[in-house]
Amino acid sequence: MNADGGQRAAREDGRSENPTGNAGRSSPVAGPRSPVASDHFSAIAKAYAAFRPRYPRELFDFLASIVERRARAWDCGAGNGQATLDLAERFDEVIATDVSAEQIARAPARPNVRWLVAPAESAPIESGSVDLTTIAQALHWFDHDRFYAEVRRVSARGAAIAAWTYAPPRMDGNLGAALRHFAYEVVGAYWPPERQYVETEYRTIPFPFERIEAPSLSIREEWTPEQVAGYARSWSATARYVAAHGEDPVVEFANELRNVWGDPSERKTIAWPLILLAGRVES
Repeated sequence: MNADGGQRAAREDGRSENPTGNAGRSSPVAGPRSPVASDHFSAIAKAYAAFRPRYPRELFDFLASIVERRARAWDCGAGNGQATLDLAERFDEVIATDVSAEQIARAPARPNVRWLVAPAESAPIESGSVDLTTIAQALHWFDHDRFYAEVRRVSARGAAIAAWTYAPPRMDGNLGAALRHFAYEVVGAYWPPERQYVETEYRTIPFPFERIEAPSLSIREEWTPEQVAGYARSWSATARYVAAHGEDPVVEFANELRNVWGDPSERKTIAWPLILLAGRVES
């Protein structure tokens, strides 16, 4: 699609591209307002940016291999760019959207990334222009019927969609026990209901696309006790606990970690199985 045609299609759909015209991000740009899933991460955007794990390069190599063209990717629910920058290494342009202005404000500027504050279900992207739609650790928050209609609208011929989440983290021995206790006993009652899709490893989440076989992948990090505590502080359940009680439950959790960690300078392995869904979009 040429530029004039893309702009015309966007106007016909009642949507517009970033009105600043900048490929980078000078300020968050708001898309059209509509009912969307709750924003669970604005209040903890700083912790999210600092302590979420990085995805393996093999994931992005796979994503680049399943599309006919690499002109434009849409990273939906991008947060502050945990997947966006790796996509930008493989696509000419990435449009990264998130409902949280605070998350987008913490995203790094890149010449071929356009950051937009917009709901997943109504994105300011022209029709028929996206070669790959990605959803990293966010699909469970969306209105699936409306979002998938939007994916079909923006997708180019031969486009693909990929969504992934990581299963609950795993650590060995007493560290693993402490992590599970915090996740399921301390803040367990504060997980939003949509989180159940993650607990069942996306086996029950709607995904109405012709499947593309995806590789088996995982994330492994070597972390300090401060990093594990910081990661727990980035959870939606932790934020909801703080909102309900006015106190940070991670303070006690961090003390428990130090008690069972041993040498605090020693890094320990934390791992997440990665659950990846990929499909072909028929627009």
